[in-house]
Order: sequence, then structure tokens, then C-alpha cells
Amino acid sequence: MSKFNIRAATSSDSRGLSLLLNEIIEVGGTTAAETPFSPAEFETAYITGGHCVACFVAESESGSELLGFQSLSIKEKLQAGWLDIATFARAEPKVKGVGSALFDMSKAFAIENDYDFINATIRADNVPGLGYYGKMGFQDYSVAKAVPLKSGLLVDRISRKYALKTSD
Repeated sequence: MSKFNIRAATSSDSRGLSLLLNEIIEVGGTTAAETPFSPAEFETAYITGGHCVACFVAESESGSELLGFQSLSIKEKLQAGWLDIATFARAEPKVKGVGSALFDMSKAFAIENDYDFINATIRADNVPGLGYYGKMGFQDYSVAKAVPLKSGLLVDRISRKYALKTSD
């Protein structure tokens, strides 16, 4: 499968997207989330919560399979004009181009709505996530050292930013 659609996520996607995310959480190592989400928790965290700005979903051309999603949100730790991004793609089988297409949609939304930067905070041990955000053009700007996981393991968090506006 190489054809897919990108669209705004709706509440009706919560069940399927929570299952997709929970599979990623179960595998471990590529998300800061460590506790599975119920569909209602997922909806509040990524689609309808007060901090949520936008959420886009990649689905098969037929609409029968969810392939991934990307959310944009406001986080208190970020300055005005900044959005936080979270990206998740189905683990197996991977579909080439999903992450890039989701980011194209998110970037266009952020520019259209006059945001300045997008922040991505990635676990230092999430090699695929670091590679993805690097490929999208995000630049490192901060590291939170030794953030504990539930297990007690300490893992750095790397924050990267994507500038939406070019300076004159």
C-alpha cells in the first residue's frame, strides 16, 4: 500500500488511534507515553482537550486502515507562538511517506494560523523519532537530562524546534 489520505482527526477516530498508539507504547522505546490510553483518554489528550490545536490522521486510500497521526498542541512550558508536536505511525507494516505527509499538513496548518515555531521533544533513545524530526528539518535547542521513566531508567529528552517563519 502506498496511497493514503491525510485528514483532520475526529472523535470517531479515538478508538482506532488509541489502539495504534497503545501498540507503540507496548513495544516501548519510541514514546514518552508509558501508560495505554482508553479511547476517551486518547480523545482528550490528542483531539478535543483544551490544549489541543489540531490532529491529523493518515488513513488508507479506502479509509479502512489508520496508518498514523500527528497532533499539535499548546504546552505551558512553551512560549506564545509555539506549538508542540507528537507523531505516531503504525509499527507494522510501515507505509512510506506517512510521516512526511502528516508533517506537510501540520506545517501548513501552523503557518496558516500564524504560529512561529513547532517544538518536538524526543526521548534520546528514540533513534527513529530523532531521525524523523531531523529529516523534517527540526533543529536541537535544549536537552532535559536524566528524565526518569516509570521503571526508574533515566533518559534524556531532546527538544527540537522547527521555524515556521523566515527572518528578514
